[in-house]
Formats: sequence, structure tokens, C-alpha cells
Amino acid sequence: MTPPPLILRAFRQPEQLSALDPAEWDLLIRQARKANLLASLHVLLQERSVLAAAPAGPREHLAWADALAQRHMLAVRQEVSLIRQALQACAVPVILLKGAAYVMAQLPSAHGRLFSDIDILVPKERLDQVEAALMLHGWAATHHDAYDQRYYRTWMHELPPMRHIRRMTVIDVHHAIVPDTAPVYPDPAKLRASACPVEGQAGLLTLAPADMVLHSAVHLFHDGELDNGLRDLVDLDRLLRHFGSQPSFWPMLIERARTLELTRPLFYALRYTHSLLHTNVPTEALAQATRFGHPGNATLALMDALFSRALLPEHPSCADRLSGLARQMLYIRASWLRMPPLLLARHLFHKAFLSPRLAESAP
Repeated sequence: MTPPPLILRAFRQPEQLSALDPAEWDLLIRQARKANLLASLHVLLQERSVLAAAPAGPREHLAWADALAQRHMLAVRQEVSLIRQALQACAVPVILLKGAAYVMAQLPSAHGRLFSDIDILVPKERLDQVEAALMLHGWAATHHDAYDQRYYRTWMHELPPMRHIRRMTVIDVHHAIVPDTAPVYPDPAKLRASACPVEGQAGLLTLAPADMVLHSAVHLFHDGELDNGLRDLVDLDRLLRHFGSQPSFWPMLIERARTLELTRPLFYALRYTHSLLHTNVPTEALAQATRFGHPGNATLALMDALFSRALLPEHPSCADRLSGLARQMLYIRASWLRMPPLLLARHLFHKAFLSPRLAESAP
């Protein structure tokens, strides 16, 4: 039986890393860097008092990653402050999503996490007002192609990404957590109604704990780009360990998944955090998630084969001859989950044949 990759063993039982030889430490650092988890690994080893066991070279890599993550966290706080100032006149409730939410709510998931943009959720009817306010404060639209603009504004759950013209920071303004065209559409009004204020940050909110887990699950298991798949699974692991310390959280999570029609992504989240990272999921919660979110046996066997490969870092030591195929199949699946078949066919035809021609003819 092939042993699991070192990066999984590290997040399962970090105490055992003290037995690694120098070559294994070198490989672990490479896998963690590829997974965008190097700074998170530093935090974990420090928490478990294992860092001193690492050889000097790997320890230096980990220290540099940690220094970068600390600066990144300060930059995120500054950027969120500027976004809040820009939107102050709108008097619109701004819900932070994913990485920015973890940082501002000071959750364990924020420690060592690196991300490239800030995601916010606002009411759909306020999108024009929010976009105008951001443009007044220096953010500009990207994706200038007319088709891309239509793609985002008509069918997707967010505006085209906006980049600040001086700082080059990127913000994604969402009005929902899945595209309008997806077959499953959790009501954004229910998410907003349960949002929680960020302590000491007037006007800023995060999703409620159960909604935060569900959003992380739907983001990971409906997305076809899994470059950061293991990092996102580690996010889920940390959220579940943190919120799951309260016994009342688990039945609330199951009930919320049923309300928002997200039982399938929750089932996958619990199944793969438990199997890959050994997240402690109560038996009753796993049984309830299985009852409401279990796909057919053939589908589950296929998903196991795909996700057990695609969630690992894209490093040669973590891949087999089917890893590339698994990623391609999950990319196709994600497109299928975004749009109905006819619309998806039109979209793929446009991106494959018309967009390149328009780009060539552009002045």
C-alpha cells in the first residue's frame, strides 16, 4: 500500500515529523510550497512544538514563509479598511468572504493563509451603487471584452473582478455564492440575514459559522480550478475543528445545509476532510450528512477516484498517471454545475472560437 504524501501526514500528525530525515524534510517543504501551505505548516509546527526538530534549511524556508504571511495579514487588514471607507457612503452591509473573513474575524483559518484577492457579498440590487463607489475610490473593471462583461453580469454570481489602479489589489464583488445559472441556488437573502458583525469593525460582517463552512465547501467542490485544493480543504478542516468544538454546531450545520440545499457539498466536505486530514467529525453528523447528501454509489466511487487525486498538490511526488485526467474531469464537472447544457455549449463555443478572433482584430 502506498503511504500518503508527506504533506497529508504533516497535517494529520505533525508530532511525527520529528522523525523525518533531511531528504524527507526537503520533500515536505516542496509539497507544502506547491500547495500554498508553507506558512500554514510553519504555524502548525510552532503550535505543536515540532518546529525545532526541523533541520536548519527547511526551518529557514518556513520562517520566510511565515514572515511573508504576517505581512500579508497586515496588508489584508489595511485593504479591508480602505474598502470599508470606499463603501461607507453607500450604507450597504458588506459581508466579507473566505480569506478576508478569516483574517478580520481572527479565525485559526487565517494563520498562514495567503490569497490574492478580497471577496465581498452585497445585495444584488445594490451592485451598481457598490461598483460606482469603488470606481470613485480607484478600483477599475477588468475583463473589458464585451462577452466577458455579459458573462459575469448576466449569468455569474459576481461582477467582473476590479483592480485598484495604484495598489493593484483585486476585489471580487459577489451577490451570491453560486452562479445564477447553477441548478442549486442557496438564497443569498438567507445568508445575509444570518451574517455576524465583525467585532470592532462597524459595517463589516462575516457569514454565520455554519454558512461559512458551507460556502467553503461549495467553493471547493463546485470549482474546477483546484490549484489550491488542499489549502481549501485545510480551511475546511480548521473551520470544522474551531466551530465544531461547540456540540450544538453539528446539528445546526446539517440543518443549515438542508435549508440552503447544500447537503451534497457538505457531504463531500466532511468525507474528504475526514479521510485526507483525519478531521474529527462526530459519527452522528457524518451519518446525517450521508443520509441527505450521499450521491449514487457509482457517482461516489468516481468522485473518490477524482478528488483523492485532484486535492493533492500538483507535485510529481503526489501524482500518478491518472492525476491529470482527474483534474480535467473535475474542470468539466464544474462547468456542468455552473450552467445548463445549451448555455454551456454556447459559452464554450464563444470562448474557443469567437473570443480569439475578436482579440486578434482588436486595435
